[in-house]
Amino acid sequence: MEITTDTLSLTAPSGRSGRRNRIRPLSAVVILLPSALLLTALLLHDLLPNKQPVAHAAQYGYLILIALGFYLLWAVSAFAWEGAFRRIRSQAPVTALIILIVGVWELFTLKLNSLPLPYFPSPVKIADALINDRHKLLICTLYSLRLLVLGYLIGTFCGLVTGILMGWYRQFQYWINPFLRFIGPLPATAWIPVVLLVFPSSFTASIFLIALGTWFPVSVMTWSGVSSVNKSYFEVAKTLGAGERYLVFKVAVPAALPLIFIGLFMGLGTSFVTLVVAEMLGVKAGLGFYISWAQGWAEYYKVYAALLIMAVLFSTVMTLLFKLRDRVLTWQKGLIKW
Repeated sequence: MEITTDTLSLTAPSGRSGRRNRIRPLSAVVILLPSALLLTALLLHDLLPNKQPVAHAAQYGYLILIALGFYLLWAVSAFAWEGAFRRIRSQAPVTALIILIVGVWELFTLKLNSLPLPYFPSPVKIADALINDRHKLLICTLYSLRLLVLGYLIGTFCGLVTGILMGWYRQFQYWINPFLRFIGPLPATAWIPVVLLVFPSSFTASIFLIALGTWFPVSVMTWSGVSSVNKSYFEVAKTLGAGERYLVFKVAVPAALPLIFIGLFMGLGTSFVTLVVAEMLGVKAGLGFYISWAQGWAEYYKVYAALLIMAVLFSTVMTLLFKLRDRVLTWQKGLIKW
């Protein structure tokens, strides 16, 4: 059978032309909607007069312009690569919603002055705090990150040890379970008056509070995971000559990893809350301390700036834990997306 060039051109179109044929007008509109909203926000920011005092209005306009340029480059790539198209098609609606919220926020604060100061600062005013206090915010962020990492790692280690011992040894479970049931459900922040007297400094007391808040969920979920491992796994390992250490660390702990990671996520969420409260009451630096200090001076735009940094910081830490879980539990990768 003779195959001509015309036949091949009909049955095997080029990848670029095939992509163009598959893009629907509605998808193109959805993809370009965030860029249209960014352009509208830029025009409103430049054309409408400001009715609240701000220091970096021009820099905020440049920020919108840079965001518009990056998004347009991303949108152009969507029309060339299928993977980029699927990603931007799914992210464009929520991106447009966020841009709309920020634009309306600026309109009702900076441009119309409809919301009272100092409680409702404009996004430009929050950008002022990020620019003017960038050195202080950086130091506070590093202090908070140090406190969070130390407390969370100590609480995780103690929780894993406690959970494994309780799940493996019934005698250990018998003696520790009453203390776990009595101390664990109490909020870690309820111990602040006690730990400030016991520990020599507010820094060590804050580490203890974060570790305590992390220890309870990690202990309970690790205990539950080790106790619920299928007994047939141990029987098979014993017939092959496995010892107790092998049964614990090569059979029980790997089988309990899904529940252990649930405890790690719960402990991380508790550590975030404990960190902020501990910094507000004790330590001399950190984002919680910065929020308390700014609130005392009624500079709420600095409070919002610190909250924004907290959201980015905590979300990044949570993302790293999800990445670790996806690497360890490869069969659960993509089950829960963060």
